[in-house]
Amino acid sequence: MSSEDGDYCSICGGIPPDKITTKKILIDGKATGIENLDFILENVRELNLKNDKEIVKEIMVRVKKFNYVPTKKENLYADALLKEYLKV
Repeated sequence: MSSEDGDYCSICGGIPPDKITTKKILIDGKATGIENLDFILENVRELNLKNDKEIVKEIMVRVKKFNYVPTKKENLYADALLKEYLKV
């Protein structure tokens, strides 16, 4: 359903599946949505950091502002996010 207020699912009233823009990456073998991932990675790239440890630290600080990161899986998130950062 579409209105002047935006697009809404006619079944549940939420965001229609084809309008979801949250990027997903594999974390611990599972596709996990990370809100604002492209924005976060670009923001960290602008810092021109050379050390992977510093890069991961900055990525994680920003990811946690927009996403829940389980404490027990922080290292798995950090590894997956660094891989995503290094793809470009």
